[in-house]
Amino acid sequence: MLVAFSVAPSGTGRSDGSVHDAVGAAVRVVRSSGLPHRTTSMFTEVEGEWDEVMDVVRRATEAVLPFGSRVSLVLKADIRPGRTGEIDAKIERLERAIGDESRPDVEA
Repeated sequence: MLVAFSVAPSGTGRSDGSVHDAVGAAVRVVRSSGLPHRTTSMFTEVEGEWDEVMDVVRRATEAVLPFGSRVSLVLKADIRPGRTGEIDAKIERLERAIGDESRPDVEA
């Protein structure tokens, strides 16, 4: 499964509203998991089996708890049994589709 998630505290008491320290704690959990992952400015993607991915999401969420009075978690999952390597393969397929100007459904 491939999961994209975002986790952040609220009620931090910080005047600037920054959550980078809390997000950093969550990303450290993801990076130490050993699972394929990618972090962007808005989400972190993790790929693996259901139990291992959900465990990483749980631990990342728990890592954010000390930074505020509550935590918000947004999660989107792509569940395709028997598929692996989709964290990169989906992007590769997209890039091929964009580069294929001969396709009638793609404007140049």
